[in-house]
Amino acid sequence: MVHPATPERRSRAPWVRMYTRRLVFSDSLAILIAVGGSHLLWFGTRRVELAGLPHAVPVEVEYLTVSVVLAVSWLIFLNVFGTRDARIVGSGLQEYARTGDATVRLFGLVAIVSLLLLVDVARGYIITAFPVGLFLILLGRWGWRQWLREKRYTGLYLVRLLIVGSPDSVMELAGELRRHAYAGYEVVGVVLTGRDDTPESIAGLGVPVFHSLGDLTAVIRETDAHVVALAGSHGLPPSAVRSISWQLERTGIELMVAPSITDIAGTRIHTRLVAGLPLIYVESPSYEGGAKVIKGLFDFSAAIVLTILLSPVLVAIAIAVKVTTRGPIFFTQERVGLGGRLFRIFKFRTMTVGAHEELMDLLAERDLAGRPLFKIRDDPRVTRLGRFLRSTSLDELPQLFNVIKGDMSLVGPRPQIAAEVALYTDEAARRLLVKPGITGLWQISGRSDLTWEEAVRLDLYYVENWSLTDDFVILFRTARVVLLRIGAH
Repeated sequence: MVHPATPERRSRAPWVRMYTRRLVFSDSLAILIAVGGSHLLWFGTRRVELAGLPHAVPVEVEYLTVSVVLAVSWLIFLNVFGTRDARIVGSGLQEYARTGDATVRLFGLVAIVSLLLLVDVARGYIITAFPVGLFLILLGRWGWRQWLREKRYTGLYLVRLLIVGSPDSVMELAGELRRHAYAGYEVVGVVLTGRDDTPESIAGLGVPVFHSLGDLTAVIRETDAHVVALAGSHGLPPSAVRSISWQLERTGIELMVAPSITDIAGTRIHTRLVAGLPLIYVESPSYEGGAKVIKGLFDFSAAIVLTILLSPVLVAIAIAVKVTTRGPIFFTQERVGLGGRLFRIFKFRTMTVGAHEELMDLLAERDLAGRPLFKIRDDPRVTRLGRFLRSTSLDELPQLFNVIKGDMSLVGPRPQIAAEVALYTDEAARRLLVKPGITGLWQISGRSDLTWEEAVRLDLYYVENWSLTDDFVILFRTARVVLLRIGAH
């Protein structure tokens, strides 16, 4: 009888255990503060026993014991529900979602147990411990995530990745991972399928290239990889995938499958097992319905509130523009909005009068003619006050009037002029499926430092995947970008 050889077992990335210990420490501290603080708040240092409901069997358990059991159980639940899994920490919302789910289930269990045992647990004690503990745990996770991302940008705490696939699929996956360096994946090797040569693009990655899946464990040892990623399905029939999974058994090396789907939010992707096949369902983008109505109502009401609150700032800037330069206070320009409809955008004027007539000469001088435009670096037409308004994005505030009129949204793709829209490809034209926004993914991802291609990709991602939750996140991050004056020209 032939027995399959047992490959050498390898450990996960060496930083995982250390990072997990740090999460355990911050979680324990958060739970201690929440549970211990709630106990002291409601019972002080005196001995208090649980109260039984009428006609219930008397209980003789002190709240101090309850607090200890609750704290230990909380830590156990966080571990059981995989909230510290190395595959989800550092990026995405799954870490936060699992943490919230584990906490809600724990307190739900507490409620069920107290009901079954006819025990009246102090409501104030639970109401205090539950939200405070969850908030502190998430705050700790967020803090460690920021620390981890900073380390990853310097080349530390990375997951070493071996990519298997065709040249095109390998380059697509490697490009996405390098673009999202905070995710922490470092490509350390490539196994090409279906060809014996190494294309110039693959060689440009600067990593070892292999052309055989025969002894994948030897390749893993040579590259010291932690994870194997299958990029696409070209050259990888089901039998090859099964063979790869067998080679990775009992090695500690994880197998990751990267389908040829990019720029799609996780909320639109659903996996279903059918006849042993993991099928991925991708929901179509939503441009109508209740969420769009709610977004419109939020935009309108928030724009009115912001206009009222910022009215002193608006008046002060208007006076400053009028006093320091001759010409109108506002700059208006025709832009292309939802469905290609034209509207006039409002901004505080930041350029000298007649700046538009000088544009073509300036573009020719800097070899920018015929290209989609953003703000030009060191534009000589910008006034001294205008530079300040642009660097702080205060010149954008009058666009609140566009939101109130219904031409724009608080969050959306960048509004552009008709000449730029005329240069759109069919792909880029999808930006017109939603209203343009005062801010968007382009605003929090580099602003004027972005290339045209990068800006299009970000806008398309927003159009395809927008949600009210993401809008709130973008608005929050916009405030940070504006305060730090990141990428403003």
